[in-house]
Amino acid sequence: MRRLVREHSLAAGHLIQPLFVVHGAGVEREIGSMPGVFHLSVDEALDREVERVRILGLGGVILFGIPASKDEAGSESYADDGIVQRALRRLRERSPDLLLFTDVCCCEYTSHGHCGVLAGETVDNDATLAVLGRVAVSHARAGADIVAPSGMMDGMVAAIRAALDAAGFSDRSILSYAVKYASAFYGPFREAADSAPAFGDRRQYQMDPANVREGLLEAALDEAEGADLLMVKPALAYLDVVRAVRERTDLPLVAYNVSGEYAMVKAAARLGWIDERRVVLEALTGMRRAGADAIVTYHAKEAAAWLAEEAER
Repeated sequence: MRRLVREHSLAAGHLIQPLFVVHGAGVEREIGSMPGVFHLSVDEALDREVERVRILGLGGVILFGIPASKDEAGSESYADDGIVQRALRRLRERSPDLLLFTDVCCCEYTSHGHCGVLAGETVDNDATLAVLGRVAVSHARAGADIVAPSGMMDGMVAAIRAALDAAGFSDRSILSYAVKYASAFYGPFREAADSAPAFGDRRQYQMDPANVREGLLEAALDEAEGADLLMVKPALAYLDVVRAVRERTDLPLVAYNVSGEYAMVKAAARLGWIDERRVVLEALTGMRRAGADAIVTYHAKEAAAWLAEEAER
């Protein structure tokens, strides 16, 4: 009876698995602060992980790259032989029906760790837009279906849409990290992506956690600029924001269940303080209940396996 009258559902197809790709061969290196998440080289290591994703029926994967070297401009982010571009070509060839998202940002690639081009110690918003356009086009050319700008630059969606259209990729979609907060929950990701700022922080361009109306404005601006999907990041501490955005847009809405949220659950579970399976499925269902159509989560593979077991009962 509970299944019959259940108001919200959670399925593997709602979940997107982040993948961290690195240079090298035979690399499958667990990330210390994110148990069960790995750095993967673009070879059989990546193939094995993606095969698990396919078998479990996940909604797709989103790629994050760790470059061979960094510079002030983050030039590997848009290089034809960049790490994400290499991964895209391999995945597109081997898994033509897999939905491929890519993170479009500079922070992993710049020597200073900020999300754009610097003017002194300040991010130059307008100069960064041109770089983001180049990154998005390079990803589309390599096989990305959906590009996801995450740097919170003003005008980034319009700039990327114009760049994609001019390059002949009008059929590629944009998932905008429209509502992204300057959050303490990103710590483990910055270890995974080696993307901590060398100085200062990202409050110049990421949002104040105290603000909701600002998030609604950011989402409306990105929708007006041509975003195809919108994201709220992080998820658990911002479910009120997910609900508020949901009530004001008909675009597909994604919640990002971020690294700190993942790491806290893993740590508590390892100490025997919580039932990991129940906590994860409850939290993901809460994101769906708040209005998320899809969820980016490091728990995606585990959650999908648990859901499959429940379906067989």
